[in-house]
Amino acid sequence: MSSKTGLLEVIALTAADAERAQEGGADRLELVSDMASDGLSPSVGTLREVLTATDLPVRVMVRDNMSFAAGDLDGLRADAVRLLDAGAREFVFGFLDLDSEIDVDACETLVKELDGLPWTFHRAIDRARDPLRAYDQLAALGCDTVLAAGHPHGVAHGLSVLQRLARREDGPQLLVGGGLRAQQVHLLRAGGVRAFHVGSAVRPGGWESDVDVAAVREWAALVK
Repeated sequence: MSSKTGLLEVIALTAADAERAQEGGADRLELVSDMASDGLSPSVGTLREVLTATDLPVRVMVRDNMSFAAGDLDGLRADAVRLLDAGAREFVFGFLDLDSEIDVDACETLVKELDGLPWTFHRAIDRARDPLRAYDQLAALGCDTVLAAGHPHGVAHGLSVLQRLARREDGPQLLVGGGLRAQQVHLLRAGGVRAFHVGSAVRPGGWESDVDVAAVREWAALVK
């Protein structure tokens, strides 16, 4: 993928979502469960169904609660192993400690299980004490992507932080998502952002409905 080509990642909850996202032109999926909790680890069964339904890259969430604390780290590590055994080859996770700093120990624990596989640090960075310093830590941890809105309340509030992150010439790729709106894409692309993440934006019927193929197609055209 050239530096000027955009990437569209779509949140999938089911195999039907995966099929519809691929039909609409998505480049990658983020597989989660329970969006009422802002996205938790999917079941092994769902992962297998999704991997059968699509040949897109699938980034699989490892998260057991709706906070950004690691919680049961042994349980998370066991989840990662189960998902690996079921075929997952790309992952999503991210943890903060009590001081709102990157929980390096928790991240390293999962990184060891992944043995070099690619992973995204998710929107926990938006709650970090200093997102710019956190980005440097994440580069050192080896993640290849950081999903950020620039602010806990979404992209509309985080544009200045996103623009600063996008200007960095090294480190993980910036993937922008979290209340992302179509009218923000042009400004973000002009600032150097090339990767975009959508969930509710491609579900006009809400989270209880499947991904909408036409909506994905519109976003794919917009970001590329």
